[in-house]
Amino acid sequence: MKLTRSVIVIALGAAMLSGCASEEENIQAWMTEQARTMRGGVKPLPEIRPFPVVEYEAGHLQPPFSADRLMPEQRAAAGGGSGIQPDLDRRREPLEAFPLESLTMVGALIQGDQAHALIRIGDTIHQVRVGNYMGQNFGMVTAVTETEVQLKELVEDINGDWSERTSSLLLQEQQGGR
Repeated sequence: MKLTRSVIVIALGAAMLSGCASEEENIQAWMTEQARTMRGGVKPLPEIRPFPVVEYEAGHLQPPFSADRLMPEQRAAAGGGSGIQPDLDRRREPLEAFPLESLTMVGALIQGDQAHALIRIGDTIHQVRVGNYMGQNFGMVTAVTETEVQLKELVEDINGDWSERTSSLLLQEQQGGR
């Protein structure tokens, strides 16, 4: 019984395959006919015109954004240069190694006419008074009060001129258990 069943399955499979063969011939004939009637319709490429070469004639000129563009004589004649210079020969103080934004005023000690501000950087407290330097812009302490440290900083502009600007550190409220 199993043998007859397998013979029937094989016979049906062969019959199905023979039916596919005639359909494949029809497809081949159709493809051959279509290939004869088709023609390619590609347009020819446009003519390539050469691009005109233009020589760069400003190579010998000074760049417009160069710092050397303004000569020192011209700046002095125009009234530029205030003559303010930082003292680069003086000994640097410990708080000058840190940006002003990272320094925090946590208190003040005032005895008579002597006022000291308590400045924290990390876990260390430093005392500063009028005349000390702090911050990375040559900031000199000009006044110390109970709530504020005032500074005069020297900042260099793009032309090499130094200008003064005032900054201040305000007393910060204690937070948490510190």
